[in-house]
Amino acid sequence: MSMDQKVALVTGGNRGIGYELVKQLALNGFHVILASRDPEMGRRAAQTLAESNLDVSFVGMDVDDPKSIRQASITVNERFGRVDVLINNAGVYVDGNETLMNQEPSILEKTMATNFFGAYHVIRYFLPLMEKQGYGRIVNVSSEYGAMREMSYPGVGAYKLSKLALNGLTRLVAAEIAGDIKINAVDPGWVRTDMGGPSAPKTPRQAAESIVWLAMIGPDGPNGEFFKDGKRTDW
Repeated sequence: MSMDQKVALVTGGNRGIGYELVKQLALNGFHVILASRDPEMGRRAAQTLAESNLDVSFVGMDVDDPKSIRQASITVNERFGRVDVLINNAGVYVDGNETLMNQEPSILEKTMATNFFGAYHVIRYFLPLMEKQGYGRIVNVSSEYGAMREMSYPGVGAYKLSKLALNGLTRLVAAEIAGDIKINAVDPGWVRTDMGGPSAPKTPRQAAESIVWLAMIGPDGPNGEFFKDGKRTDW
């Protein structure tokens, strides 16, 4: 890669929306680092894209493990010295049919560990690479279930709370960062992935569009906002 080429990192990049994001960012000229907790699947996915002449590499990262995230940030800094775009895509949906108060606490703990604390630690360790160059774009893949209005309805409690917290993190980090660094959240909608299932109306490519747009916004673009289908939506 050239010294002027921008670098993007996508968590959970070995399948679904994450894989499509890696592909689309590479098609837009980025060197893309595909991050995955499963080394075999991650390397295979990165190799498949590289064989299509896309500029993609792999780094192992388990977003449930802050030590793994820290090591990944060290590796990326040593190899590339920069990260221009960071997309927190990795997430889990393990809610059953039980209400929040009837669920095993471990379900909430697991969901928060991945969907909220995972994104928090990824931002915490990679933000310095953006700050040293005064530029960066962070996109948190959230959900309409994370909107405050959804808290008035029962069900899917662990997932809802994790995305509500992720939205709050987006707003708070936006208030704290300086320079041309922007962070936004996106509701990709119901997508045909392993998580969304085969009946979902959206393809991963359609879901990736607004995320890639936010990854490439200019200095006058939004910061600390929540989007769906390229339009601002209520928190």
